[in-house]
Amino acid sequence: MKRSSMIMLLLFLFMMMLAGCKKEEKAAEETGIANRKLQIGLSFDSFVIERWQRDRDVFVSTAQELGAEVNVQNANGDINEQIAQIEYLIKKKVDVIVLVAGDADKLGNILKKAKEEGIAVIAYDRLVYNADVDLYISFDNEEVGKLMAKTMVSKLPAGSNIVTIFGPTSDSNVNIIEKGFNSVLEESDINVVYSVYAVNWIAEEAFDAVNAALSKNPDINGVMCGNDNLATEAVRALSENRLAGKVIVTGQDADLAACQRIVEGTQTMTVYKPVDQLAKAAAEYAVKLVEKKELDVGVTINDGTYEVPYVKLEPVAVTKENIYHTIIEGGFQLEDEVYLNVSRE
Repeated sequence: MKRSSMIMLLLFLFMMMLAGCKKEEKAAEETGIANRKLQIGLSFDSFVIERWQRDRDVFVSTAQELGAEVNVQNANGDINEQIAQIEYLIKKKVDVIVLVAGDADKLGNILKKAKEEGIAVIAYDRLVYNADVDLYISFDNEEVGKLMAKTMVSKLPAGSNIVTIFGPTSDSNVNIIEKGFNSVLEESDINVVYSVYAVNWIAEEAFDAVNAALSKNPDINGVMCGNDNLATEAVRALSENRLAGKVIVTGQDADLAACQRIVEGTQTMTVYKPVDQLAKAAAEYAVKLVEKKELDVGVTINDGTYEVPYVKLEPVAVTKENIYHTIIEGGFQLEDEVYLNVSRE
């Protein structure tokens, strides 16, 4: 009897200890869930374009301030790699994916898979077609094209010949920018005598395009460049043909080199897009999406199938006349660096 009672007592104590351990494990698990930081996957097509690193840094710092962790992925211009990296983020069970799409047509299926897994999706700067993302945040890209065209029209006499060097058609913004550019140019007497689309935003394609255009028609008065990186190579080609400063050149992004060219006189304008505002807003919206807060977005854009909520920021045309106030006083570039080779007038 004593032995039997002792066994029963030991069994009882063992069961009590086991129950206590389970309670502790459950409490620890609940605490872990409560303390788990919001997880954001940030997917970049590449860092070839100068501004993307700035976008990344502002986004990450803002997200961290809001209590989130950011997993940054860079596909180095390979769309299959970007798809694989998004698949990795899905397996990591991040809460939201924010992406700069490498190809507007090829990411729809993987993003739909993310949404099926309960992951929110934000298309950053570039729209993704037929993907039904939760939010698209960018600048008014049609206005970007219009600002470039207005510069051409205001600076060139009727009958002038220009070259257009757009980015790749796989970038959804390129089509929108071209639409805006052409809407203004159609009402003028300016002639587009040579036009190309730079594959993967490779800057050297602008160098080749300018030389090819000049070989066919030496009377070139303007070069529209899809971004400032392309403008760098376009101006290099013009310089080699002793035309730098004599031909109107436009770009976008307000890269440091472009700002230097503007004050030096070899680039006429760039479109400044306050990317700090964009990146900060995107991080804030990412957190709101996960926390199921009201986004308060009154504008939508059609992605080919769906109406997507659209946060649209306004771009600014920057020329030699307003670069100091807009770019330097605004804190986007430093005065000493912009005026590195010339004195401020």
